[in-house]
Amino acid sequence: MLKVQNLTKEFNNVVAVNNISFEIHPGKIFGLLGPNGAGKTTTIRMILNIIKPTQGSIEFNGKKTQRGFENLIGYLPEERGLYKKSKVIDVLRYFGELKGLSKQEALKEATAWLRRLDIESYLARRIEELSKGNQQKIQFITAVIHDPEILILDEPFSGFDPINQQLVKEILLEMVQKEKLILLSTHQMEVAENLCSSILLMNNGLEVLSGSLSEIKRNFGSNLYRIEFEGDSSALYAISLAEVIHENGNSAEIKLKDGVQPHEFLRCAVDKLKVSHFSEVEPTLNKIFLQSVKTKGSQPEARTER
Repeated sequence: MLKVQNLTKEFNNVVAVNNISFEIHPGKIFGLLGPNGAGKTTTIRMILNIIKPTQGSIEFNGKKTQRGFENLIGYLPEERGLYKKSKVIDVLRYFGELKGLSKQEALKEATAWLRRLDIESYLARRIEELSKGNQQKIQFITAVIHDPEILILDEPFSGFDPINQQLVKEILLEMVQKEKLILLSTHQMEVAENLCSSILLMNNGLEVLSGSLSEIKRNFGSNLYRIEFEGDSSALYAISLAEVIHENGNSAEIKLKDGVQPHEFLRCAVDKLKVSHFSEVEPTLNKIFLQSVKTKGSQPEARTER
């Protein structure tokens, strides 16, 4: 388990990260979320020991992290750190050896990953000759080539088309099955919604909310429901227990009025329509974030990521 406790970082009296705590468990993807400038990258750099926290602690398996801990980590930065004039295979071999692999092991793993990501034909090409998406694939391989225990991904899907996004998602889910600890940092809420089991939402260096994604969604229930039916949709508008938010042919989204239970509305609906589907509409992470920030009296604002 990776445990971050009361982590704070100040730069010239500017608090970039303010008293952040969370835990990452094996076989789970933890989402570190928030808009650009929220403090996500600063938090990651402290975990990687690139910068020291002003206060707080980072523990792995109950012990404070020490020199050499970084070798357990695979890190995919938001900005690429590749040697553009070098050949793909040379770059991957170099990064593999940096993480303790022998030359032969690094070449073997590099070739296997290039094949897995369908870019084995670029093995002898220079990095600068590759497309943005293929460069991102090379950067991803540098993070996983040594089979790390902990994987930290900062905006990992940047530059990928939908097909390659799905490919990388499948690889991450395989790593979950192998009980890896995975931290996914992104400002794309829909990405986290599809992959993460627990999250911490940040804004302006502060925690906005954290916990199990399913519990968070339950706590932010919006009384919105989707109904599919046969019959005259005007019957929905005649039910005083709810407001029709959106109608599209034989389906609609309705919002129950305060104090109304779903079964009460459904009982009225089946008297007037042939109902084929009725389910709660979960709030999206994006809506949850905006609502949480508004509740705390702070609006997201653009800041330079520190």
